[in-house]
Amino acid sequence: MFSNIRSLIFKLDPETAHNLAIKSLKLNFIPNMPDENKDDPLFRTELFGNKIENPIGMAAGFDKNAEVYNSLFKLGFGFVEVGTITPLKQYGNPKPRVFRLVEDEALINRLGFNNLGAEKIINKINANKKIGILGINIGPNRDTVDRTKDYLKGLSIFHQAADYITINISSPNTENLRKFHDQEQLNILLKSIEKEKQNLNSEIPIVIKVSPDIVDAEIDEISQVLLSNNVKGIIISNTSDSTRESLVNIQKHQKGGLSGKPINNKSTVLINKFYKLLKGKIKIIGVGGVDSGVSAYEKFAAGANYIQLYTGMVFRGPNVVSMIKKELKELLLKDGVKNFSEIIGKKTNTKLY
Repeated sequence: MFSNIRSLIFKLDPETAHNLAIKSLKLNFIPNMPDENKDDPLFRTELFGNKIENPIGMAAGFDKNAEVYNSLFKLGFGFVEVGTITPLKQYGNPKPRVFRLVEDEALINRLGFNNLGAEKIINKINANKKIGILGINIGPNRDTVDRTKDYLKGLSIFHQAADYITINISSPNTENLRKFHDQEQLNILLKSIEKEKQNLNSEIPIVIKVSPDIVDAEIDEISQVLLSNNVKGIIISNTSDSTRESLVNIQKHQKGGLSGKPINNKSTVLINKFYKLLKGKIKIIGVGGVDSGVSAYEKFAAGANYIQLYTGMVFRGPNVVSMIKKELKELLLKDGVKNFSEIIGKKTNTKLY
């Protein structure tokens, strides 16, 4: 069905199309998706102590205001991450700020943490009981004078509602946010977060979302900081503000973060580098270009324990999870495994590594 209407949807401005998708999910206009592999033992796993039906999650950015996470669970996602949410409401950057690169199967966005603000969103979550594992992605307001304080406020507001909280230090659309990749600044931030968790008497798992544009020296430094702090997971990675060389769409030079197929290899290589340093002590959520069984397989083989997607659903449609599972199952059965986790970090592709 999606293939029949995709051309119509793609005639709309990308942000308008996204808002339409959110409204459709809120009104249950999207029918139940057929999934012949629902609850298949091949895909069962746990996320921070919670059992989930499959390791495929919705990445932050789709459901910024926590409006449709239960509808996304019904589409088959094993877990859903909402946000990024800032303490105060903010509009984000001027429009147009989302660009669809059809030939490249990619998006470029410079949204800038547009959201309704933490207080309004926590009220939405409290009024709409989650039916699956919910991650909440938090960040600072653009004009805040103390970004660490903003992260701590987000933690304080959401720690009881979330199954895990993601600290977003990697959006390219908030000026200087990526300075938190600095070893010393990241260490100070994580120690402040751990202290706030103790003040709140909270055991909420903390996840860090990193940029795909970091260099090898930063990978080593970030790994050291994560291993020396009480961090449970790392999301690899966010959108890229580079990686434009192979793009063909005329809008390829738009400022913002690139997502989708063009950053698939880049994020997969990065996952493998972190995997070798973290040695299974911190869970890895692989993001970037996941849109098929093959791309999912590559992420797991590189070392990801879970995967997330967003742009993949834009191009493949709302049935993307069941399609990925069907394609992935064929690959896993060829390997003779009983659960996907058996391939995590086990195979390498010389083209990638």
